[in-house]
Amino acid sequence: MEFNRFGLTPIVIFNFIIWLFYTLTYLYQVFYTLRVLFRGMVKLPKAKRRHCYAFVIAAHNEEAVIGNLVRSILSQDYPRELMDVFVVCDACTDGTHAAAEEAGAVAWDRNDLARRGKSWALDYGFDRILSEYGDKYEAFVVFDADNLVSRDYISVMNQAFDAGYLVCTGYRNSKNFDSSWISSAYAIWFMREAKYLNNARMMSGTSCAISGSGWYVSASIVRGMHGWAFHTLTEDIQFSTFCSANNVQIGYAPAVFYDEQPVTFKASWTQRLRWTKGFYEVFFSYVRDLVKGISKGHFASYDMLMTIAPANFLTLLSFFVNATYLIIGLLSHGFIATRSELDMCVGSLVMTFVSMYVSFFVIGLITTISERRNIHAKQRWRIITNVFTFPIFEMTYIPINVVALFKKVEWVPTKHDIAVNVDDIVGDNV
Repeated sequence: MEFNRFGLTPIVIFNFIIWLFYTLTYLYQVFYTLRVLFRGMVKLPKAKRRHCYAFVIAAHNEEAVIGNLVRSILSQDYPRELMDVFVVCDACTDGTHAAAEEAGAVAWDRNDLARRGKSWALDYGFDRILSEYGDKYEAFVVFDADNLVSRDYISVMNQAFDAGYLVCTGYRNSKNFDSSWISSAYAIWFMREAKYLNNARMMSGTSCAISGSGWYVSASIVRGMHGWAFHTLTEDIQFSTFCSANNVQIGYAPAVFYDEQPVTFKASWTQRLRWTKGFYEVFFSYVRDLVKGISKGHFASYDMLMTIAPANFLTLLSFFVNATYLIIGLLSHGFIATRSELDMCVGSLVMTFVSMYVSFFVIGLITTISERRNIHAKQRWRIITNVFTFPIFEMTYIPINVVALFKKVEWVPTKHDIAVNVDDIVGDNV
């Protein structure tokens, strides 16, 4: 009863413990942020030679955007003879094949309806390139059909490859920041991921994580694995976790590419539901390997475990415990919990959500200020309002985490129709 005088009921104490554990496990990311604020962007050594790359793109009905991506790749400030573009047209029913070839790519049709999706298309593309071109290409650079690349993208990535990084990711920018509050939130998150996570990891000497597209993998790794064996709903995070668990260091290079973000909440919900379900798959598949890596002193394994696990499970645990307590407490009519104790529980939950909002607000504000030169938007007001709506976007992961735990989720292609080029994007800089 003494605890109750100070509002410290068991459920309030539980919520405090969850908050404290969450804070402590992710405290290292605060040091990541401070390191970047003081040291800026990682500096890569100048490459001693230019290497040969195969750009591999998995495309499903991407006629509207594939041509612009291929042209942006082939117009880079890098010797044309040292790069080729391969587009795997995965069960396409439109003009993707013709548009890719017209832009200068080698286009292959793949119509395996039982194994559709990016990971299977990459497996097909890697295998065919290795079979038909032998050792010509030293690394595969992976892009999504809706992407665009800056003129110096591969020149910057080549510095990392020449320095010995067998896997490396770049700086993920957005080509439609101001399309909606949803696309703005995505853009800020990916900028933050590049600058304050992967960039910080690179400067700290630990391993980074690939995300979606804009990354390369050495042909020697694919050849050594006898193909691409990562086929969960989030093959990118699966491969990143595999690298962390097996002590393969993923590098980061400030090579800019542009990604098209979902515009509607419905499209975002579908995409992030798949991502969350994929994170669950990866966690249960690799948790033992990551724990083993942690026991050997590999910080990258801890970092990756924090990426795929605690936020989801702590959110779910807190949700179920508090919901159960409130429902049973209300039904008990004061036997299990008094009205004041239930009010304390509600107040504790409110404070939890407030602290989450403030945390994401600070993250969004820091990223917006530091990356303002990389934010390309015609509607300047969207940049300001996004600082306030970004935390709301991130907090919608709470119901997504719950739904993903029970719902069967399958790969669904994302529609892309923003057909612009790099000059169109950077010309909108504020």
